[in-house]
Amino acid sequence: MLNDARAQLLTGRWWLMAAPAVAIGLTVLGANLFGDWLRVKLDPQQRNL
Repeated sequence: MLNDARAQLLTGRWWLMAAPAVAIGLTVLGANLFGDWLRVKLDPQQRNL
């Protein structure tokens, strides 16, 4: 979707690229936060026993 919208970016229709870019960014952010949370939960050295 980003590749298809790249040609439209130069004609001033930037919003065609904004939605897929935001979706990719939120997916990467969510995966990163989930990975950090999982590391904290599963790493025995970081648990406060």
